[in-house]
Amino acid sequence: MKNLLSISDLDRADLEGILDLAASFAEVQSRDIPKVPALRGKTVVLAFFEDSTRTRTSFDLAARRLSADVVNFSVASSATRKGESLRDTVETISAMGVDAIVVRHGSSGAPHRIARWTDAAVVNAGDGWHQHPTQALLDCFTICNKLGGLDGRKVAICGDIQHSRVARSNVEAFTKLGAEVVLIGPRTMLPPSLDGWPVKVEPDLDAVLPDIDVAYFLRIQQERLSEGLFPSIREYRVRYGLTTERAARLRPDALVMHPGPMNRGVEIDPEVAADPRAVVLEQVAAGVPVRMAVLYGLVGPGRFDPQDTEPQRQGVA
Repeated sequence: MKNLLSISDLDRADLEGILDLAASFAEVQSRDIPKVPALRGKTVVLAFFEDSTRTRTSFDLAARRLSADVVNFSVASSATRKGESLRDTVETISAMGVDAIVVRHGSSGAPHRIARWTDAAVVNAGDGWHQHPTQALLDCFTICNKLGGLDGRKVAICGDIQHSRVARSNVEAFTKLGAEVVLIGPRTMLPPSLDGWPVKVEPDLDAVLPDIDVAYFLRIQQERLSEGLFPSIREYRVRYGLTTERAARLRPDALVMHPGPMNRGVEIDPEVAADPRAVVLEQVAAGVPVRMAVLYGLVGPGRFDPQDTEPQRQGVA
C-alpha cells in the first residue's frame, strides 16, 4: 500500500493488520520512553488546510515517537496566501525530499489529487464530506480493545450522516470487520441515496438503544441550523441526543463514542460523557498508536520488531 486515501483502499486483512500493528505500538507507548527508531531518517509533513486539534496532534506525536522528522505546514504563513495553487504547493514540498504527506483539506478528493502530484506517501486526514480513514481505524481499535472485536456487533451511528466523512469511513470499516450498522438521524441529514451502503436506517433512536453494542454520535454543526436541516438545537436533542434517560436504556457493557469535538448537552449529555461506558478519551488516545501503525506501514522498512529500541546505525560498518 503506497497511500491511505480511503477505507475503500483496505480489505479486512489490511484492517486487521493495521490494528495488530497498532497494538504493538500501544505497548511501546506504555514504556518510560515511548519512542522507537522505526522511521529514523524519514520526514513527515503535516499539511492541514483545515483546523484540527486531535488529528494533527496525534499524527505529530505518532511521527515523533517513530523518530521521524516532522514538518508542520502552516497555511496561514505559506505561499498559498499569495495565490499559489495546491499543485504547486504540493510539488514544492515534495521536491524537498519528504517521505510522507498527511493532508487535511476541505475539498472532497483533494488527497487523491495530491497523490498524483508527489512520490511521497499520502495519508488522508479528512477531506470534505468524503473520508477520514484513520478516524475509522482508531474507532475500530477502541471497540476491539473494549469488546474484543466487531464481528456480530451492532453499531448505531446517530446524527448528521450526510455531511460526515467520519460516518462514511466508519460504515465501511465496521462492516468489513463484521459489524451490523444502523444509521439514525433526521431525514434531512441522511444522504439522498443509500444505494451501496451496507446499512439499515432507523428513524427512532429509542427503538435501538437496548439492542446495540456501540452508540456512536456525530457532531452537529451549528451552520446546519441556518440551512433549515432541523428546527432547533433543543428539538434535535429531544429526538436524537443521548440524554441520561436514554443512556439508562443502554446495555451495561455498551460503548458510547463520539469523534469530537463534542457539543455537550446536544449530542451527549455531560453526565453521560462522564459515564464509564463513554470511551471518547480512549478514542483520542488510540489515535497515536493507530497513526503510528499507518505511517510505519507506508514508509517503514518492513516488519516491525517491538523490541527494537536501539538507534539504527545506517551506513556504519
